[in-house]
Amino acid sequence: MESDAVPLYVVGLTYNLKKGIISEVEDLEAEYDDIGTVNAIKKAIEETGCKVELIGADADIFNKLQNVQPDIVFNIAEGLHGRGREAQVPAILTHYGIPFTGSDETTLCLALDKALAKRLLASYKIKTPKYRLVDKADATSIRNLSFPIIVKPNAEGSSKGISEMAIVENREELKRQVKAEYKMYGQPLLVEEFIRGREFTVGIIGNGTKTTVLPPMEIVYNDKNLKNKIYSFNVKKDYKKHITYVCPPKLDNKIMDEIIRISRKIYEVLQCKDFSRIDFRLNENGEVFFIEINPLPGLAPNYSDYPMLAEFCSIGYGELIKMILNSALIRYGMKPVSV
Repeated sequence: MESDAVPLYVVGLTYNLKKGIISEVEDLEAEYDDIGTVNAIKKAIEETGCKVELIGADADIFNKLQNVQPDIVFNIAEGLHGRGREAQVPAILTHYGIPFTGSDETTLCLALDKALAKRLLASYKIKTPKYRLVDKADATSIRNLSFPIIVKPNAEGSSKGISEMAIVENREELKRQVKAEYKMYGQPLLVEEFIRGREFTVGIIGNGTKTTVLPPMEIVYNDKNLKNKIYSFNVKKDYKKHITYVCPPKLDNKIMDEIIRISRKIYEVLQCKDFSRIDFRLNENGEVFFIEINPLPGLAPNYSDYPMLAEFCSIGYGELIKMILNSALIRYGMKPVSV
């Protein structure tokens, strides 16, 4: 039986679902969500006394928003096309003056463009591997980079375009990989020096003085004989076989503090809101390198890194969703929901 109580808020939940499209590009829909994730978020929000309206972020989103008239939107939509696709839904919401969770369209645009984000952060003395941006299937212009080199699409997430073949050891392999990835993804490629070393991801939640940087989670590869340990799309698909997650990791306190300090600085420089996840690699000399940031991290329960980070910190999935929602509500001067 449905309750007659007036909901605290009407929350729109914007998303893009996987459609099961058959393609030679196996990770074509890697960033989209399945209905299980949508329903898990919906359930967590409904437990606060809010009403949740599902809003698929397709061509009809304008009419859906007009019909629903949400008080706030919980946004996990990845967008449909182009370098700025993650900004599409936030831009629409901003245009209509509808509050929403997460970073705004400008931050999402900037962060999805890996080379652009690195260029900005380098001006703030954030160390990142040497890189080049290749805007066509031609590796002849790539100079002054040391092998091994990793090749990946410049404006994708969820390890799209990152396979075991993405790391190359010589110029012939580089030419071949650049040509193959450009053919598959049809966009500029980020070509950067690969840091052989330990890999970490950091979760952040909140805003301003209430921002919390969670302890880093180390991604440990179970096969110790792997030459190039890389968090590829295939590794993520079968992570229980290939990966052990360690949080907090065994790190020198100075390095731990540095990772947390840099994470907070990146979050502030890019003006992220409510939540984000940042990836780092640590070389054998103890140098911390920023790899990329995701201000719209996956929230799939029992799968995505961000909920795993929270769980290591004794933050359950439902509590995490409510914390994200409350961060946004408080930011807009609205009453938070109960956690």
